[in-house]
Amino acid sequence: MSIPSDTLDDLRSYLSEYYGRVLQKTGDLEQNACCADSTLSRYAEISELIPQEVKNRNYGCGCCIPGDDLAGLKVLDLGSGAGLDCFILSRLTGEQGAVHGVDMTDEQLDVARRNTDEVMAAYGYSQSNVFFHKGFIETLDAIDDSSIDLVVSDCVINLSPRKESVFSSIYRVLKPGGEFYISDIVADRRPGEKVRNDRKLHAECLGGALYEYDLLDIIVGAGFLDPRSLARSLVEENVAGEQNRFFSLTLRGFKFEVALDNRCEDFAQNATYLGSCPDSEDSFLLDRNHLFKKDTPQAVCRNTARMLSETRLAKYFEVTGELEHRGIFDCSGPPAAEDPSPCC
Repeated sequence: MSIPSDTLDDLRSYLSEYYGRVLQKTGDLEQNACCADSTLSRYAEISELIPQEVKNRNYGCGCCIPGDDLAGLKVLDLGSGAGLDCFILSRLTGEQGAVHGVDMTDEQLDVARRNTDEVMAAYGYSQSNVFFHKGFIETLDAIDDSSIDLVVSDCVINLSPRKESVFSSIYRVLKPGGEFYISDIVADRRPGEKVRNDRKLHAECLGGALYEYDLLDIIVGAGFLDPRSLARSLVEENVAGEQNRFFSLTLRGFKFEVALDNRCEDFAQNATYLGSCPDSEDSFLLDRNHLFKKDTPQAVCRNTARMLSETRLAKYFEVTGELEHRGIFDCSGPPAAEDPSPCC
């Protein structure tokens, strides 16, 4: 969707003002969309080493950090804000990894940068592995092509009026086999004008949220075929007097040099989880429809087989080769229950 440059600049200015000067802590938010403490809860031990000033500016809607071993990875955080996710990822990737954060708001970047040395000292690192860049998530000018293993983002992409550009830039910077893993807000229908035209609702992650399937179409259009949902929970409904429901959605998608199938196709393949992922010895969750039990062969479509054999996840799985084509594979799994709300 084409947005006039003057309108885009005006919106960016408003959002920078809102996140830079209006919001000083999570409690300043009026809506429930961006109030989750999932990441802080999950990584409580690491968060104890992060200054309170950073943790106070936590505006996420889920946890955008994969639960497997991230050691040595090069990670990019879109809309990195005060740096909370970047600092947690710094610990998870280790001193041999690297974490880049991109944000457009000076005040947020100032908080992140002035706390970096303290965090690195708390981790015992000899030098920082975190780098903060001022820029736009639609272009990612500071990031080279095919240079990133993992892209994360927590409740930021909804703020962009150029989501197609965001995902095309994600695709550009990821290495083959790389992954995006994002938490964001989606709607169960296309939001009406009252929601879309309210700037405060936009700033609080509702006004710019897309109908869930429109967002999925954008992701697929950028080259990420077969994106997978990991979590989905209700955060707001009947906003601005309109009939609507807004959800926090966590998604993952992979970049492949050879495209995935357009549909889930059955090639008589099985995947067996080896139990080798730290803190997930008994089972491994790929997405809401794929929970793998240790040492238990499970039939999978070719797309799932490739996700488990051509990415960093390959070290956790044994995947059998393709046999004959047997038609469509049902990847829907059992009906997924709605997750409890992640909001505080």
